[in-house]
Formats: sequence, C-alpha cells, structure tokens
Amino acid sequence: MNTSGNLQDKLPLYGGDILSSDGMQSEKQFMQHGAVSVYEHSIAVTRLALAAAELLQKLRIRVNERALVRGALLHDYFLYDWHVPDKSHRLHGFTHARRALQNAERDFILGEIERDMILTHMFPLNPRPPRYRESVILCLADKLCATRETLSPSRYRKCFFRQMYRHSATTAALASTNTGYPYRH
Repeated sequence: MNTSGNLQDKLPLYGGDILSSDGMQSEKQFMQHGAVSVYEHSIAVTRLALAAAELLQKLRIRVNERALVRGALLHDYFLYDWHVPDKSHRLHGFTHARRALQNAERDFILGEIERDMILTHMFPLNPRPPRYRESVILCLADKLCATRETLSPSRYRKCFFRQMYRHSATTAALASTNTGYPYRH
C-alpha cells in the first residue's frame, strides 16, 4: 500500500490516533536507550522503517505502509519504565514484546501484520521469527535505532528533535480531529 507524500506525512496519516493516545503520550516519561525515551525511540524506528519501505517499493516490493506505521509505533507499547527495579522487569528483553501486544490490543484495533510485528520485533532474542516483510523491516529498524541510541545518544537526540519539530504541527492538527483509524477508549 503506497500513497503519495513524504515520510513525515505518513506518521500522522496512519498513526495519528496512536500518537495522540494517553498510552503513547505516557511513553515520553519512560527512558528506552541512553537519553532517548520510548516515545522518541518508537518514532525513530517508524521513520527508519518507512525509509526502508520506500526503498523496497522502488524495487517493486510491496509494503503495507499503514500496518508498518502502526506496528512500528506500538512495538514497544509496554507502558512501564524497565529501568525501575521490579521483579516483573527482570526479563524485560524476553517479555516486553508480549506485554506491548497485550496493551496495544487493549487500546487499538490491530490487524494480523501489526500483531506479528509487535510480537516478533525482538527476534532472535524471542525465538518466534517474523512472518511478514513488515515485521522483518521493523525488526531490523529497531535494532539499528537501538544501537544508534545506545552508542551516540546526544548526537541522536539533536537530529531527532530537528525532525520532530517539522511534523509536530501536522500531528497536533490530526490529533484535534476525529478522523483516522479506530481508537478504543
């Protein structure tokens, strides 16, 4: 599924309801890698996944952009700070994908591709391999972003916020409307 427009337009187009949700907004409080929040990480992964999809589509390889955006935004929707000492966080790397899927299914209507993307994004740490090309794209984009965030957090944040300001007005405008995809309240 390819639509005209640049990558920045696709985030609010396909994920506006997710970006404006209370759960996604709470991710701004939880750190992911280095000085990067879960929210920032999720948007960076989505952008990289969309860039990869754009390249694949130039090679005539179809990618479901709607599913890609929604699954990428929700892949770390576990909604807790895994750095806080807690017995339930001990095996975060092995368990957070399932928790993210449970939370995403509670708050949003998901398709099979989005479910697979969220559940398998930690492959091979989690043994179930991705079933869809969108899941593979997410798996790779997540690992690349996590590596970049961990190894050079200050450089990453500067670049991220520069890009963030460019689409914040579009996201805010979309969030104020009642359009978009179903959001469970």
